Amino acid sequence: MKLFTKYNRINITATICIFLAGSVAFYFVLDYVLIRQLDASLRSEKQEITEYIQEHQQLPEIQNTKEQWIQINKTDLPIEKPILKTIPVYNKAEAEQEYIRQLSFTVSVNQQYYLVAVNKSETETEELLKLIILVTISMVAMILLFNYLINRRLINAIWKPFYNTIHNIKDYAANKQALSLSKEPIDEINLLNESLNSMTEQIHKDFYALRSFTENASHEMQTPLAIIRSKVESLYQLAEGKEIMMQQLLSIEDACLKLSKLHQSLLLLTKLENKQFVLKESIHLKSILEQKIEERKELFESKKIDLQVNATDFEMQLHQHLSEILISNLLNNAIRYTALGGTISIVLNPQTLTISNTAIAGSLDTEKVFTRFYKASESGTGLGLSIIKEICIAAGFSIAYRFENETHYFIIDFQA
Repeated sequence: MKLFTKYNRINITATICIFLAGSVAFYFVLDYVLIRQLDASLRSEKQEITEYIQEHQQLPEIQNTKEQWIQINKTDLPIEKPILKTIPVYNKAEAEQEYIRQLSFTVSVNQQYYLVAVNKSETETEELLKLIILVTISMVAMILLFNYLINRRLINAIWKPFYNTIHNIKDYAANKQALSLSKEPIDEINLLNESLNSMTEQIHKDFYALRSFTENASHEMQTPLAIIRSKVESLYQLAEGKEIMMQQLLSIEDACLKLSKLHQSLLLLTKLENKQFVLKESIHLKSILEQKIEERKELFESKKIDLQVNATDFEMQLHQHLSEILISNLLNNAIRYTALGGTISIVLNPQTLTISNTAIAGSLDTEKVFTRFYKASESGTGLGLSIIKEICIAAGFSIAYRFENETHYFIIDFQA
């Protein structure tokens, strides 16, 4: 959820709740005030009637109106205190029930008690109350609407520099120049930009220092390895006929070959992590697969492996050299972990590449299978599957491993 959306939800919800609570409270307060005003006018009418009787010793002439009328009836039981109440009455003219406010009290004229009921309709009060509430709700709705529109424009304007910063960060890579984010009028955004500029500048320097070290180390390691192998080959000639020395020299050569492969694999992993390959070459994976199978034909025959291939020819965007490494490592892994007389099955289509092989032992460790230097046997460097994983990540593929019916399955999904 975007920050603006979350802010608006909280802000509008809180504002609506406050306005609703305020409107309810305002309604009851306003109703109370208008009723008290109505009561005041009834008391004023009572005072006028009382004063007239005291002065003239007779009942006043009554002039009723639609909104106010007075009823005077003889009574034998005087009321100690005036009674104010709201009662429903049927309005014949309007043919509906309505409420009136009534003030009842008694007066004495020539030793005769009269019950006087001053009635005043609440219709005007209710209509005024409804009008005020309607105006209030309309104003609240307008305030909410304008508040939302103003907040939308204001927040978009305030957060625009932040989204510009995010956009620049998304496009940033360590092998590119350091970020050069502009200075902004908002202090917090400006502090963020300055921190990112400083951080990416340091990352950029560290990246090139590491790459330079890797390249130099790679170059320097190749020379002594080549010298060792050259000297071993020279010693072969001198050690001819001496079995013990030959065995020692073979061990040295095997160690050199292993070290050389390890060095090449680590260098490749470093280049993959640093995104030094451009994966935009058009390649045919079927052709590469057929080529790598042909190169390993003798291995398949020596282990009496039943090879089953079902490959569809299609074009995809990748890197030629990385494609060859991907197929080679998958095939090497399958051959290594297939027993004599076992089966390797390869299915290639535009969606997936699946390589399965009958297992020598049980399942590989599903949590460690793609980690560096993980080996289920003593052979290999333990980097082959790690390299496959890094190539898939760089290309945007996904790779999965599973073990079913004593068979290893490696599945690469090109559509991930």
